[in-house]
Amino acid sequence: MTAAFDLDLAMRMALGEAGAALEHGDVPVGAVLIGPDGSVVAADHNRREERSDPTAHAEMLVLSAAAKSLGDWRLVGHTLVVTLEPCAMCAMAAVWARVDRIVYGAADPRAGAAWSLYNIPQDERLNHRCDLVAGVLGDECSLLLEEFFQSVRGD
Repeated sequence: MTAAFDLDLAMRMALGEAGAALEHGDVPVGAVLIGPDGSVVAADHNRREERSDPTAHAEMLVLSAAAKSLGDWRLVGHTLVVTLEPCAMCAMAAVWARVDRIVYGAADPRAGAAWSLYNIPQDERLNHRCDLVAGVLGDECSLLLEEFFQSVRGD
């Protein structure tokens, strides 16, 4: 049984991580992994630009860090909190890791794989499914992304 925790507080932590991505020119996406006891197990942000690594998404980094720290790739009872709806790579990684729940802020109609474009975490053909909670602090998460892309485009 997963302990209760404040979704808004967890998303605010993820938003703080997202802001850190701006320091090295990455898309501001942040993620926090909450353990079964309600504690923060891992937190990180996008680092694709910083590491020149197309897989260095915030979600992938927290899943890897948690698995390494815990000594187990199975993250049963954990909740992944992320500012942007996970892409197909990250959604599938959460399924493979046996994460119980994915909570996200902003929907991603172009690449979202946790409801918008695909629904990988709840695909009945897979051996594990994740509960989904969408839209937590969604306006704040969306605004951070919109401002970033406006600055990149020079709008």
